Amino acid sequence: MQLVIHPAVEESRLLKIQQAAGSMQVVNAADTETALREIERADAFFGKLTPDLLRKARRLRWVQAPTASLEHYIFPELADHPCWLSNMRGLFSDVIADHVMGFVLCFARNFHQYFRQQQRGVWEPVGGEAARTDFVSGPGVVNAIDRAHRHLSDCTLGVVGVGQIGAEVLRRASAFGMRVVGVDPVATSVPGLDCEVWSPDKLPQLLQQTDFVVIAAPHTPETFKLFRLPQFEQMKHSAYLINIGRGVIVDLADLTTALERGLIAGAGLDVCEVEPLPPVHPLWRMDNVIITPHVAGTSPRIAERHLETLLENIRRFIAGQPPATLVDKRRWF
Repeated sequence: MQLVIHPAVEESRLLKIQQAAGSMQVVNAADTETALREIERADAFFGKLTPDLLRKARRLRWVQAPTASLEHYIFPELADHPCWLSNMRGLFSDVIADHVMGFVLCFARNFHQYFRQQQRGVWEPVGGEAARTDFVSGPGVVNAIDRAHRHLSDCTLGVVGVGQIGAEVLRRASAFGMRVVGVDPVATSVPGLDCEVWSPDKLPQLLQQTDFVVIAAPHTPETFKLFRLPQFEQMKHSAYLINIGRGVIVDLADLTTALERGLIAGAGLDVCEVEPLPPVHPLWRMDNVIITPHVAGTSPRIAERHLETLLENIRRFIAGQPPATLVDKRRWF
């Protein structure tokens, strides 16, 4: 058997791959010419597969993508090919879930506003001048300061896309005492968690009752521009949108309009339909928007997890087993 790698990996990583491959030959193709020649005899491939490479393959049975997302990886000939395709899902679940909860906590406790006030040297509880008089309104009365801060265990968090990342978001939110719910085309539950997971046709129901709507879905034909004005109109005016899935799931112009019209309370965005987001875009200047530059999945642990996923799938392939991260090529996940 033969495994072709292209682009080539560094020597330290190659040694570990060769150890996992055992008697299977490993070709670390440094250039396209070598990859095109060697893939004719390849049983497995790791790297960026192209239509030209696939046309040369004669006995290819498994392809390992180097990424978790597949919208820019799958092409029609690959989707039609009988080979297994696996991705790198599962590497980022806890990291991205932490990022989501960072957004949630910022909005719930108004850190995004307090940070801006700190830059101006302003000591003022969110709630404004009305808060000063409301604060002394007497026992049993909820004052403006209290109303301006969310109590998480009174809130509902909904996740669109309950894969490994979405499931971890739900677990973390549940640990904060939040009610949690999700929609997904495949999953019907979250292991170890009392959580309702509905089919995608129940998305309007999720939007109507959640305080934090988290998009954790992949980019697929079904999720492309899934969020437009009708979806924002279904959300609570007090709700926040958080997108750590894919930018193209949310129509950027419609999101901007929804925020300007007050259809939703704010947005936490790690991904945008256009990246980088242009400096002149109005979202940068909205006080109720937090933007991070597509970094939710970053962590010192990712590189080692990436390699271990590859090694595990190599071991499984040699044993005649499907990869642990097998995907449905037709559905892109």
